[in-house]
Amino acid sequence: MKLKIKKGDTVQVITGADKGKKGTVIEVKPIAMKIKIQGVKIQTHFDKKDGLLKKEGFIDYSNVKLVEAKAKEAKKATKAPKKAAAKSK
Repeated sequence: MKLKIKKGDTVQVITGADKGKKGTVIEVKPIAMKIKIQGVKIQTHFDKKDGLLKKEGFIDYSNVKLVEAKAKEAKKATKAPKKAAAKSK
C-alpha cells in the first residue's frame, strides 16, 4: 500500500495524548505504517555513553492527517536535440 504522507510533510495528530499537535514528518516506515513527527510523542531513552536523551517515537499512520504536503521539486525539462532535417536534393 502506498502512503500519502512522506518525509518532510506537515501533519497534525488527530487522536491520542498528543492530539492537536502539528509537526514535520522526520521518518516513515511504510511496511509497519508508522511515522515519526518532530516534537510529537517525546520518549526518554537512556544511553550509556550520553545518559538520558529525549527522542521522538513512532505513531500510527492512521492517527494523523496531512496538513501540508512538501512542495515537489520542479524537474528540469530537457529537450531532446532536434534531428537534422532531411536534406533535399
